[in-house]
This record gives sequence, C-alpha cells and structure tokens, in this order.
Amino acid sequence: MKDTIRRALKEDIGKGDITTICLVPSAMRAKAVIIAKEDGVVAGVDISKLVFSSLNRKVSFVKHKKDGQKITKGDIIASLSGPAAPILSGERVALNFLQRLSGIATLTDKFAKLCAGTGAKILDTRKTTPNLRRIEKFAVKMGGGVNHRMGLYDAVLIKDNHLVAEPDIKKAVTKARKTGKSVEIEVKNFSELKSALKAMPDRILLDNMSAEKLKKAVKTAKTFSKRSGKKIFLEASGGINLTNVKRIAKSGVDLISVGALTHSPKALDISLEIIKCR
Repeated sequence: MKDTIRRALKEDIGKGDITTICLVPSAMRAKAVIIAKEDGVVAGVDISKLVFSSLNRKVSFVKHKKDGQKITKGDIIASLSGPAAPILSGERVALNFLQRLSGIATLTDKFAKLCAGTGAKILDTRKTTPNLRRIEKFAVKMGGGVNHRMGLYDAVLIKDNHLVAEPDIKKAVTKARKTGKSVEIEVKNFSELKSALKAMPDRILLDNMSAEKLKKAVKTAKTFSKRSGKKIFLEASGGINLTNVKRIAKSGVDLISVGALTHSPKALDISLEIIKCR
C-alpha cells in the first residue's frame, strides 16, 4: 500500500499543492473529522490513515470506526489533528480510497444480506481497478463477501476461450490438474455440465443460467456426487444483480460471483471537514 499511496499522492500533488502553499502558513495547525454522509459499510480507514502519515508523521489520526463496521449518516469515522497543510493536501487521496472501498463493501453487504440463510456465498471477480485489486478484494471481505482467485496464478479457471485451444473438457481438466492448483471449468449448457462432472474438477462455473436452469444443474450435480462420492462446488455467474440474486441463491448453488462488486460500485458519500485552525 505504501507504494500505491505514494503514486496516488504524486498524481494529485505533483510538484506541490499550490493552493495550500498560498493560503496555509506552515506553522498552522488544524483539527478535522471524517464524516459519513450516508449509511453503509466502511472500508479503507487504515489506508486513509496511512495517506496522512505518508505526508507528515505529526498528523494524529484517531479511528472511531473500524474497517468492516456498519456506519450511519452523521457518524464520525475518524478525527485528525496536527499540521494543517498535510491534512488539506492528503484530503482528496484519503477520501478517494475511503469512498471507493466503502462503496465496494456496502454493495457487497447488500448482496450478502439477500443470500442470508441460503448457504450461497458471494464472490468477487478479477474485474478490478488495475493495481488496486488487493485492496478492492479486501473491501469485498469487509462487506461479507469471499475472495475468488487473486489472479491468474493461484487457481485454474478454464473458460470458453481456453476450450477453443483444447475442446475436450476431460483433457482440459486433466492437463489443469498437473498445476496442483484448484481447478474450475466454465459451462454454458447441460451437455457441457455433464462432460464437466465426468471430468471431476473442484468447481463448475454455470455461466448465464436462469434460476430454473440452475436448480436443474444443482440436482444433476447432486445425483452425480452421490454416485461418485465427490462433492463438486457449483458457482453461478453472469447477469447477477440485486434483483435476481436471491432467486439464484435459492437455487442451491454454493457460490455466486458478481463482477459488479468491483467494476460498478457507487462510491459511498464521505467527507472531511476542518473544524478548527490556529
């Protein structure tokens, strides 16, 4: 995070925060608060703290809310005191991290709540902001979600484009097994599902299937598991939103991956307000 924050501050401040240099004496001190302007789940508090300490270690940052905690409009998330200049210069970068990550956590929380009691878990995807994947996936966890693979290196996911190179599903899974990693394969219809079950991967991704088709797929997989003695986890993906996720969760799938958690979250409304300068 230190390198990510350094680059973010360089992008914003560049050769210097000319407004603060013009108006704020170097000896001036300030007190400020970070306030929630709407309800949600907060994430990125510790990152915000690191933004200010990266500019000046004399800035005191006191957390009133922790990452993953529910917040309501008007809650004070943190209070700051110390040199005024670094507080003003770090404000936007700190809020950018805090607002985006809290937006991800809040959206994840909404999805997770709709799946409560069904046994289905909400997963993220690799549809993340370049170079911010780890912290965005952290925000998903703060909202009650579960991280899918971190990247292309820690698990195998055989998708339709891979099957163009190796059309035989069983051969594709067998080759993937040699990596020693978890193996998942994407299927789009019941013919592919039956072939995938015979190949016995760890997971099968059911792509763009309706809730009715997912129920049928779950039933098919359970029948196979009883015969083979191997539990194969089923993941639903594609076109999932807050309107249909509950129906999908009730289909009996184990996992539901939602790209929108990280590619389309609304930033949570959070502000920093200076309450005193001297």
